[in-house]
Amino acid sequence: MSKIKEEIRRRVPRLTMSLVMAIIFLIISSVVSQTSELPLLETEIISDVLNVASVIQTITIVITAMFLIRALFDALVLGDIVTDIIVRRLGIKEERSPKRAARDLIYIIVIILITTAIAPIIRALEANVGYWLSMFTIYAALGLIIILIYDIGRILYRIIEQRAEILADRLSKIAEQQSRNG
Repeated sequence: MSKIKEEIRRRVPRLTMSLVMAIIFLIISSVVSQTSELPLLETEIISDVLNVASVIQTITIVITAMFLIRALFDALVLGDIVTDIIVRRLGIKEERSPKRAARDLIYIIVIILITTAIAPIIRALEANVGYWLSMFTIYAALGLIIILIYDIGRILYRIIEQRAEILADRLSKIAEQQSRNG
C-alpha cells in the first residue's frame, strides 16, 4: 500500500500543476490572439503568414499541449490506481493481460477524443502553421493508436495461444487414454 500512497502523493500535485500551467499558457495564447494587432506583434518574421503573434501563439499552444499530455498521463495512472482499488474492493479476480487490453482501448478512445477536440483549434491558428500543426497532431495520434492496436493484438494473440495450448494438452491426454484403452 505504501507504493500506491507514494504514487498518489507524487502524481496528484504533478497533475494539478500541469493543469494550472496548461490553463496559464492557454490564457497567454488567448491574450496574444486578442492583441495581435499591436505593432510589435504584427512584425513579420518571414512572410505575411509568419509574424511574431503567430509564433508566440504557436509556441504557447505547443506548451499547453505538452502540459495537457503530461496531465493526461498522470490522470491515467491515477485512474489505474483507482480502478485497481475498486476491483480489489469488489473482490474481482483479474488477469493482467485482458485488463491491459481494455486499458489500451480506453487510451485509444481518449486519444481520438482529444485529437478531435484540439485539431480544429490548432487548425484555426495561422494559415500554414495551423494546417501543418494540425496534420502533425492527427498523424501523431494515428501513430499512437496503431501502437496501441498492435499491443491489443499481441495480448489477444497471447491469450488465444494459451487457450489453444490448454486445448491441445487436453486433446493429447484424451488421445493417450484412447490409445491405452484401445
